[in-house]
Amino acid sequence: MRIDPDFWAHRRVLVTGHTGFKGAWLSLWLQAMGAHVSGIAPRSPTSPSLFEQARVGAEMTELALDVRDAEGVRLALARQRPEIVLHMAAQPMVRRSYLEPVLTYEVNVMGTVNVLEAVRHCGDVRAVVVVTSDKCYDNGGDGDQGGSFTESDAMGGSDPYSSSKGCAELVTAAYRASYFSGVDATRLASARAGNVIGGGDWGQDRLIPDMIRAAESGQPIRVRNPDAVRPWQHVLNPLSGYLRLAQALWDSHDASEGWNFGPDPDDAKPVRWVVGELARRWPTPLRWQLDDSNNPPEASYLMLDSSKAHTRLGWRPAWDLAKALERIVEWHQAYLQGRDMRAFTLAQIDQFQRCAFPQERAVSSPGERGPAKSLRGRRLE
Repeated sequence: MRIDPDFWAHRRVLVTGHTGFKGAWLSLWLQAMGAHVSGIAPRSPTSPSLFEQARVGAEMTELALDVRDAEGVRLALARQRPEIVLHMAAQPMVRRSYLEPVLTYEVNVMGTVNVLEAVRHCGDVRAVVVVTSDKCYDNGGDGDQGGSFTESDAMGGSDPYSSSKGCAELVTAAYRASYFSGVDATRLASARAGNVIGGGDWGQDRLIPDMIRAAESGQPIRVRNPDAVRPWQHVLNPLSGYLRLAQALWDSHDASEGWNFGPDPDDAKPVRWVVGELARRWPTPLRWQLDDSNNPPEASYLMLDSSKAHTRLGWRPAWDLAKALERIVEWHQAYLQGRDMRAFTLAQIDQFQRCAFPQERAVSSPGERGPAKSLRGRRLE
């Protein structure tokens, strides 16, 4: 299965969390394929942000909503009538979940309930992908579990963030069994990925953004757990999985399950390795030091088994970790040079497509497919 631009052209797609790092990349990719994209989010979560720098809102309909607003979400879906919903809105920070557990559960759990309730009453949605996290799995508390998590492993988590993601998976499974199991019902799947990196991420408490900020300021980066192993991957790798999964859902209920989208095992690297490799590629000196302050506990090992996506969706990560770090440096150097970051980001998407499908036509801009019929560039308060 490939990512088919013709499938997405003129398709009505709603993305929750479209102003976030992953949501902005996904919204821009959908625009490049000619989809009619609408988005639900209250505002950009950081400043600067990829959403602002790449002018993602210029080619889509924006709805200034929080997924905690159940009635607002219901009315938004009724008005936009999406054919496909990609639910990515989340409180994504582990450390923040300790400080604001109520907010974390409200957004990650009840936000998912609100979106699925809106889908249930909308009637036009054919496929939904709920994006959670690799941290939705029960990692044994101390984080020393060996091997890789498969889709049948238990949900759970010992911190509010991980727990909330496990809860979102349970909510998704319950709605699938209770409301979306009929032949003509909406097809509903969940997607699990983590440690996503790429250009344009300015989030707090994330390794790569912290390193970029340190490099720009000339200060050393403070690293919490240098020996922790994580499944690092460029943001376009899992996004390509979400798009393929949505296409599979469109065709069949058989894809209505949970799916892992992780990197190849060789790209599960310790934090210190990633720090060293990014520092080696950055054009100016970049130093790091151990952050030995009172940090929340984190799993020392985390990896996903994505063999189901490999065999049933034909999905594999197109860019390895070395290529991901190279692309990140290129993106942020272009940003520092004042380049047109919408054009530059679209060019990276095009490069990814050519790498993933070297024999295929690259994505085109919406203008090559004629004028879009949806409301473009409007922000609805």
